[in-house]
Amino acid sequence: MEIKKAEPIEATNFIEHEINKDILAGKIHGGIQTRHPPEPSGYLHIGHVRNIVMNYGTAKKYGGVCNLRYDDTNPLKEKQEYVDALQEDVQWLGFKWGNIYHATDYFQANYEIAVKLIKEGKAYVCDLSPEELSATRGTLTEPGTNSPFRDRSVEENLDLFERMKNGEFEQGSRCLRAKIDMASPNINMRDPVIYRIQYLEHQRIGRQWNIYPSYDFSHPLDDCLEGVTHSICGLEFEDHRPLYNWVVENSGLPNKSRQIEYSNLLIKNTVSGKRNIKKLVEEGIVWGWDDPRLITLRGLRRRGILPQSLIDFVVAAGLSKTTTICEKEMLDFFVRNTLNEKSRRVMAVLDPIKLVITNYEGEGEEILLEDYPQRGEETTKRSYVFGKELLIERSDFEVTPPPKYHRLYVGNKVRLKGAYVVTCTGYDLNEDGSVKCVYAEYDKDTKSGSGVEVKVKGTIHWLNAKHATRVEVRKFDNLIADGEGSTSERAEIGEVVYNKDSVHINKNAYVEAGVDYNLADRYQFMRNGYYALDCEDSKPEALVFNEVVGLKGSYKPEAK
Repeated sequence: MEIKKAEPIEATNFIEHEINKDILAGKIHGGIQTRHPPEPSGYLHIGHVRNIVMNYGTAKKYGGVCNLRYDDTNPLKEKQEYVDALQEDVQWLGFKWGNIYHATDYFQANYEIAVKLIKEGKAYVCDLSPEELSATRGTLTEPGTNSPFRDRSVEENLDLFERMKNGEFEQGSRCLRAKIDMASPNINMRDPVIYRIQYLEHQRIGRQWNIYPSYDFSHPLDDCLEGVTHSICGLEFEDHRPLYNWVVENSGLPNKSRQIEYSNLLIKNTVSGKRNIKKLVEEGIVWGWDDPRLITLRGLRRRGILPQSLIDFVVAAGLSKTTTICEKEMLDFFVRNTLNEKSRRVMAVLDPIKLVITNYEGEGEEILLEDYPQRGEETTKRSYVFGKELLIERSDFEVTPPPKYHRLYVGNKVRLKGAYVVTCTGYDLNEDGSVKCVYAEYDKDTKSGSGVEVKVKGTIHWLNAKHATRVEVRKFDNLIADGEGSTSERAEIGEVVYNKDSVHINKNAYVEAGVDYNLADRYQFMRNGYYALDCEDSKPEALVFNEVVGLKGSYKPEAK
């Protein structure tokens, strides 16, 4: 991929300001290069979208390149399925990488630089156990103490490190540490471990290596080896930046990558972090990593959220040096914004009761045509089959209507959308007191588009009972319990207080027949919300819809 020579752009955030400074200061001699370095130990979630947008998006703005580099230095947690899923998710978001690399590609180069550091007296083999080593690190207010092995000779360190590489010592019995400053106020600089003995089967390289570099050592080296100009990462790495810079400066490599941090992005009432999500998956609280209640990209995708909504959301959330905490309503706003432009409009009745038009003559049916809004500004002609027996929403009829209720009750008139004005004449009840059936008469002179004006205060949607398809509809509440005022059943797993009532499955919903329902499209169920077919459970003969988001929300973006 061709990389353009870096030139300043009109900066929209502090990271671009910093990159512009580096360009103007003559620190960038070619193009801008970033990297996306996920660890393949789980599935991506919405917090990763910010990193993806920043790295791929920033490189694209400057005419540079972003490489995908798997941080595959911990085979205990990594699986090939996560590697494959990461690529699919990045592509689903609409981003393209320049090249694909793995941290394991650089193991030999990492090892050679570690040997260089030993020869320069900047690294040593330490025989302290992990527990003993931890005890010497000191605290935030007290310095650490030197390892008794800190002053080993270069020759002895080279010999021991070579033998570590050859697999001659027990796992955990020795490590290689950088020799920096045990009195540093930054604990990360107190002779950090840069290599450990690990006898593990790696999913990609098998048992080629008996020693593994630490992330703090391999990551800056890999950035420099790859030609990365700016290593854009989360704020949790800010305290590690001095170590990043130390490794870069002492590597002997010509390219000097620079680390810039930005804040994390959190959403209230959602479960974030791989550890917590994994716990919910393992305990069977959710259906899997792609559960629509999760904020994993797999879950968001299955729910029906489109990638543009996520990109718009993280851009609108902005960048700062403090953690960004957003209300879920803000995400819903951008989801709704996209779906309003992309969705097909259809009639659906989710909690049906029968409406019988008592004065409809015979058993015949009538085809009604109406100008019907579709995606965005698009309008198409749609046909409806009107007849004697219809389905309406249960909430559109009340035996005893509350004040300002403008839908059906005995004696009241409403318009059936695209059809006629009807007047409610009666109803039947079930044995339990619930409404079984509603009766009404229609005015045949009030057909939509006829020009006859009849003043009514309510318009309701409907389906023909004989031309409706029964479907399953799933609605989702927050997975996190709302707190003390919550009426949902609550339970706890680890650090997560979750809502056991977070999914509602309705198997008695109906949608228009004759519509080509498919996984690629999104649907606005009129007066209900936005829906998508469930990509796992929906079948052509048994449709399953997920509610993506409701029609309205409380969040409004600030005026610029």
